Order: sequence, then structure tokens, then C-alpha cells
Amino acid sequence: MEILTLVALIAIGAYLLKSHEQRKRIVLLAGHLGNHQIERLMETLTEGYLRCLGEDDPARREQIWRMLDATEEKLSAEFDSFVAGFARVDGAQTRVSKLPIALPFADRLWPGATFDLRDALAIHARGIAETMRNEAGRTPKSKAYTMSAELFLMQHTCHWFCKSKAVASARMLARHQTSYEQLLGAVSPATRRAYGALTGQ
Repeated sequence: MEILTLVALIAIGAYLLKSHEQRKRIVLLAGHLGNHQIERLMETLTEGYLRCLGEDDPARREQIWRMLDATEEKLSAEFDSFVAGFARVDGAQTRVSKLPIALPFADRLWPGATFDLRDALAIHARGIAETMRNEAGRTPKSKAYTMSAELFLMQHTCHWFCKSKAVASARMLARHQTSYEQLLGAVSPATRRAYGALTGQ
């Protein structure tokens, strides 16, 4: 009975420590994101893509694509600004555990099994900017598909930092009916290579 009590106390203590760490990460990231319109612009883009893809009139569809081009440009600029600000955060606060589940102090106990969120965000910024400029010459529909993947993968990374990879993947599947593997397959090749090298995926 004493062993069960001890195990229960250890489990409760680990849960409280993990929750405290996660709250600190959420506050840190939200504090930086709160200075930007990234979330609102992402919502505008995703809604615009859906509306455009459902538009039957070619002239109207072209007009919507042009409006979305401007939104993509604003979003890329906002994200670049966010990344530049977040790059000044102390590196000890930006480590992300590669372990599938959240464990307290995992980034300090297993530093080799971590990556730096600042590096990941820089990769996302490059991917968003490259897609926005359409350097690969994608069709509007293909560009929208790739941009959506770049943005969703960035969201996944943020959730991974705040909670864990498992939670981030579950949220992505629930909200967008998209698996983590599908996201990696849909982003630009440059993003996929750089992100894979950083995270070991």
C-alpha cells in the first residue's frame, strides 16, 4: 500500500511540474504572438482559399486570388517580425523535447533529444516567404495547398513547444483532419529538408 501511495505521489508531482512548465511556455509564446496579427491573417487566408476554390466565376476567382496574394504578403511580413523578436529569447527557454510525450525537465535531462524553437520558426518563416513569392511557379491552387501546409506545420511546431509532439499531432488531426506525416509531405521540399534535419524526422 505504501508503494502505491509513493507511486501516486510521484505521478502527481510529475504532473504538476509538467503543467507548470507548459504554462510558462504558453505564456512565453503567447506574449510574443500577441504583438502580431498572425492568427487573424491565417484565418483570413484559409477562409479565402476555401471561398476561392468554391467560386465558379473565373473572373471573380482571379480577383479573390489577387486579394489573397496581398494577405499572404502581410502574413509573411508579420511572421518575419515575430521570428525576429522571438530570436532574442534566451536559448534555455526555447528548447523543444523530441520525446513523443511531455516529461518534466526533459529538455534539461536529455538535451541531445531537443531542438531550438527559434531555429524551427526561422525555417517556417523561410517556407512561408518562399511560398508567398511563388518561387516554384505553382498554380494558384497548388500555391494555396502548399501555403496551408506551411502554416499548419508552423502551428504544429508551436503546439509541440507548448505541450508535446503527441498533443500537437492529435490537435492537427482533430482540427484539420491532417496527420503530421501528411503535413511534412505537403510543405515545400526546402522546408521538409530543413525541418527534418532539425527535428530528426
